[in-house]
Amino acid sequence: MTSAAEQSQSQSPQSQSPQSRQNTVTAADEVATLLTELIRINTSNPTHVERPAAEWVAEKLDEVGIASTILEAAPGRASTIARVTGSNPDRPPLLIHGHLDVVPADASEWTVDPFAGEISDDYVWGRGAVDMKDMDAMTLAVIREWARTGVQPERDIVLAFVSDEEAGGKQGAHWLVDNHPDYFADCTEAISEVGGFSVTVGADLRLYPLQTAEKGIGWLKLRAEGRPGHGSMIHGHNAVTELAKAVSRIGQHEFPIHVTPTVRQFLTTLGEVTGLPIDPDDPEPALKHLGAMARMIGASLRNTANPTMLQAGYKANVIPSSAEATIDTRFLPGYESELFDTIDELIGEHVSREFITKDIAVETGFDGAVVDAMAAALKAEDPNGVPVPYLMSGGTDAKSFSLLGIRNFGFSPLLLPPELDFSSLFHGIDERVPVSALQFGVRVLDRFLRSC
Repeated sequence: MTSAAEQSQSQSPQSQSPQSRQNTVTAADEVATLLTELIRINTSNPTHVERPAAEWVAEKLDEVGIASTILEAAPGRASTIARVTGSNPDRPPLLIHGHLDVVPADASEWTVDPFAGEISDDYVWGRGAVDMKDMDAMTLAVIREWARTGVQPERDIVLAFVSDEEAGGKQGAHWLVDNHPDYFADCTEAISEVGGFSVTVGADLRLYPLQTAEKGIGWLKLRAEGRPGHGSMIHGHNAVTELAKAVSRIGQHEFPIHVTPTVRQFLTTLGEVTGLPIDPDDPEPALKHLGAMARMIGASLRNTANPTMLQAGYKANVIPSSAEATIDTRFLPGYESELFDTIDELIGEHVSREFITKDIAVETGFDGAVVDAMAAALKAEDPNGVPVPYLMSGGTDAKSFSLLGIRNFGFSPLLLPPELDFSSLFHGIDERVPVSALQFGVRVLDRFLRSC
């Protein structure tokens, strides 16, 4: 079923009078409000669904005359798709995608209610403030201002506000690519989350990492089988013991460093702009110059495997017949085989493994007109900023859209205070984003989308 909000009729923004355009609300005026409203729609995955947020997005687009369609991969797992028509039909469209779901939050751990969408101390607080409802709000704010004032981009812009990213996108971007590729098939580039934010590396010097690559994902379930028995007796084949040994070996293993092209360019640029003696072939000493970002960049130097969950037994005096563990593995582009060959060596002969989720690594070059436009938009708003490519340790819906041949970039621009530990806020407690950073972001996005 398609509602009026799901399939609204476009209304030409050019029909507005000059007086109405002068009095219009700007993107900078409303971006924080849009974000607070979206945070208040609890889309915790897996306990909640995205349908209410997808309908909210459709209504916000409908208010300014932009048609949209809501598609459901499963009941409630909804995504909103729209297209803004450009002036040059010969140019391929740009895709902007952002996920509507968030990870759960325990309110008892937070300073504020994580789903209140509170503005305090010039920050917007709440689950999704940085991952990634901030980019959703910035995109909506710019597109809504354009529609109200009659701005038309040169190329078409496809908007995709999608479901299920936090669970791997099987009922979100992956499903859309598999079942509705026609919405995106003519797009050549895309922008989305986790890139374009500032990292202060000097008194008045900031890097703006633009994500051009990300690790692949392999969430593994390990299982050990043993002989059950009474906990008071001597027991030679204990599933818990076998699993614990495997988990310990994996958790303590350090994978070798591999400097990918993206990471090499990042390190080279960092050395050039700071004057620090950074050797791309010996990159770990450079991490100390990145402050809190060292965790994220450090993870881009090697494959990783981290135990995250354990499950075994049902009673204190019963030796169980099986035990299970979950391992979060991430592999660099080009080093997938190395990771899983090593895991197989580490688990030993008494433990088996299977994939819970597996997805590809992606990498594209730091070149082309779109990269130039991103860099120029950032430099225009922050002359002391230096755009630089980076490899993200996590994963995004770029994996899905890359299967259509789309070049993907992380570009959610934010100018952040140097004291803010931004990387810790992803899936963290007291997630928040400065209002001024959101306003900076809409200015950069406006410049970029007009010129790309």
